[in-house]
Amino acid sequence: MSSSRTVLGFDFGTKSIGVAIGQEITGTATPLAALKATDGIPNWDLIANIYEEWQPHIVVVGLPLNMDGTYQQVTYGAKKFANRLHAKFKKPVETWDERLTTADAKSQLFELGGYKKLDKNKIDSVSACLIVQSWMSQ
Repeated sequence: MSSSRTVLGFDFGTKSIGVAIGQEITGTATPLAALKATDGIPNWDLIANIYEEWQPHIVVVGLPLNMDGTYQQVTYGAKKFANRLHAKFKKPVETWDERLTTADAKSQLFELGGYKKLDKNKIDSVSACLIVQSWMSQ
C-alpha cells in the first residue's frame, strides 16, 4: 500500500457537502470550502475542479449511520453520491463510518474559537477532515 497518496474526503449532506484533502504521508487533512447541494445534488463542475486541482488517488465518503449502525435516509444519499463520484471520475471511492464526526468537528471548532467558529460550512469540512483522518488511521 502506497503511503504517499492524496485522499479526497467528502462529508455528504443534502444541503451542504464538506470537502477535505488529506495526505497519507503526513496523516493529516485540510478542510476545503464546503459545496452547496440541492437535495444532495452538488454542482458536479465544482467537484470536477477539485479533482483536477488535487488529483486524488482515492476518495473517501463519510457514511452517516445511526448510532446502532443501521441506515438512515441520508445514508442512501451518501452511497449514491459515492457511486456517482466513482462513475464520473474513475478513481477508487470508499465509504467510511462517520458516526460522531460532526460532534467531534463542533467540539474542535468550539475549542478553537467558541460559538463564532461554529459556521455550518466549517463544520461540514472539518467533519470531512475527521473522516479522512479516521480512514487513514485504520
